[in-house]
Amino acid sequence: MKRRDFLAASALFSLFTGDALAAKKKTQKKTTAKKTSRKSSKKKSPRSARSNLTGTSRPAVHSAATPLIDASPEGTSTSRLPPVRAQEAPTDWQTYEIVTTLNLRAPGQNANLWLPLPSTQDNLHQRLLGHNWQTDARNVSLQRRPEGELEVLRCEWNDASNASLRLVTQISTADRHFDITRRSVPPERDDILRHNLQASTLIPNDGLARQLGERIVGRIKDPLAQVKAIYDWICENAIYDPSLPGCGNGEIHRQLISGQYGGRSADINGLFVAVCRSIGIPARCVYGIRIGRSRLFPSLGLRSDDATRAQHVRAEFYLPGYGWIPADPSDVRRAVAYEALQEGSGQLASLRRVLFGVWEMNWAGFHSGNDLQLTGLSHTLPHFILPQLRVGAQNIDVLNPNNTSIRISARQIVL
Repeated sequence: MKRRDFLAASALFSLFTGDALAAKKKTQKKTTAKKTSRKSSKKKSPRSARSNLTGTSRPAVHSAATPLIDASPEGTSTSRLPPVRAQEAPTDWQTYEIVTTLNLRAPGQNANLWLPLPSTQDNLHQRLLGHNWQTDARNVSLQRRPEGELEVLRCEWNDASNASLRLVTQISTADRHFDITRRSVPPERDDILRHNLQASTLIPNDGLARQLGERIVGRIKDPLAQVKAIYDWICENAIYDPSLPGCGNGEIHRQLISGQYGGRSADINGLFVAVCRSIGIPARCVYGIRIGRSRLFPSLGLRSDDATRAQHVRAEFYLPGYGWIPADPSDVRRAVAYEALQEGSGQLASLRRVLFGVWEMNWAGFHSGNDLQLTGLSHTLPHFILPQLRVGAQNIDVLNPNNTSIRISARQIVL
């Protein structure tokens, strides 16, 4: 709103307010005169006083016209908050089938496998339809951890001479969009917000991270604008390095100390999370895997049904009223590396706008936990996105073809 429009609106508001006050004073005078003339009249009975308290001037809260979610009872704490409306579920869903196949030959040795699974917490953009598996393992169990809503499939073999597993997972996804005009999401639990402000082994929230955050944000006060400034800075300064294995090591300390920002998705989106947390905005990495082709750029999705090395880390941050907002500066830099986008080009500018507030759901989210201690695993995992395999007392790299044979495939299906 321009300043002259604001002043004109203020003047009109003052006129309306003045007229309203004058009318209110006249009404008060008439009411006082009536009360004085009726002093000698009979007092109202307690019953009639109670009936005034339950008058029909305000519609009943528990009705179809005024549901409780929109009109909280007067006097409650929720009546002082903006209306909370149910979020609209998307209508355009895709269903995928993810097949994980493992074959291991380790005669005379026991073996243990920990496999991260898609989140069981159904939400507006991801729904788990179910798992089924075939294996010769001695023991198979599903382990659920509260940290980041993690679910793990654990398999144990006494003799891994011919160990095998075939796991089939079906999942439905819908693209996730952030609507800046809709500030009516119910608040997140305080313990979850506090957890996502804390530092982890690989993601700091003070020191150099705080200095970088303050330098980027400067005098910006609005939280959404602060996060957008952090996102833009990372999109301009981080470098995507395809030569690194997996999703990168996620060691944000190393980037901050060296001043060389970038890596792969765990590194770039981990840096985004660290800087957000350093200025007091809850943020978290979400670990998952690409399961379909991308409509944006080929490099941002699968090119075939092979998803064995398609693990990808995304990020989200929290703002009151808006809830958790998706972001993916890593994929902006990935597109620059793989699609040869020119800095400052229209294509790159469009992609930057899209990936601040949008997740293209050709991807399945596993969890958002860090520093995890899995049952039966002797060491803590700073982050958990790749299957963990232990043969005897040795931890094995499952992606090394000399150790084992593992394949993950993903394809879109019609039910």
